[in-house]
Amino acid sequence: MNESIFKKIKALPPLDDTVIQIQRLHADENSSINDLTKVVEKDPMLTANILRSANSPLYGFSQEITTIARAISLFGMATIRGFALSSAIKKTFSINLEPYDITAQDFLNISIMQNALMYHWYSKIKPKNLEILSPASFMLEVGKIVLAHELTENNQVAEFKTKLKQISSTYDLALLESEILDITNEEVTAKIFEQWNLEIELGNSILYSNTPEEAPDHIKEYARALKVVKTAVNIFNQLDDVSVNNATLLINEYGFERDTFLMAVSKVKDNL
Repeated sequence: MNESIFKKIKALPPLDDTVIQIQRLHADENSSINDLTKVVEKDPMLTANILRSANSPLYGFSQEITTIARAISLFGMATIRGFALSSAIKKTFSINLEPYDITAQDFLNISIMQNALMYHWYSKIKPKNLEILSPASFMLEVGKIVLAHELTENNQVAEFKTKLKQISSTYDLALLESEILDITNEEVTAKIFEQWNLEIELGNSILYSNTPEEAPDHIKEYARALKVVKTAVNIFNQLDDVSVNNATLLINEYGFERDTFLMAVSKVKDNL
């Protein structure tokens, strides 16, 4: 592993109290939506972010959501945990994705689209799996923040951007990251999760999302679902004909039900 990046990850501050409390509630089978609401309400930034997202067309709720309790009830604890982790990332990192030729806002938009697509898709087929897939889909690109910083420090931005223009898939992007920095976005993200003591399944789902066939059996479906989503929505394409077609090929290969996925794509795409 790139030693410089490893040191940066080890130096990360711990998760803030809100996320830690949400993590505890998630692990407690006796916790309730009411318990979660009380925790979220104490964090004004997270509350505003959740309400803004609940009223975004991407998630497709039919009525205006005016209370955090209602938003939490609609999203469920898994997706709220994703929002909390996403909020922690924004607090922890200075986001500059210039080496990847996207803005900080592009990065946040892609993360939200990836989560919205996963939410619409898996809420219809295996809602229970959203406990892992919802937060994981929020965090698929997080390692890029650290890698971009490393590229800037090493004066490798121009070299990286030149080679970036020659590729168009997330798999090839991982190869490029590994070539120049000896580590991929997915590996960095998994190490961040490990540093923050998040569950192993969450990190491993992302770690194997480029190569689901190499994942342990209990991780395979998560890794496959994440690969489908990031094939459909990534820094190169966001639900255009090419990326949706490529994602549909994976749907067929992995034995997922095609129509349910395409309905989820339509819900997100129609409200961009």
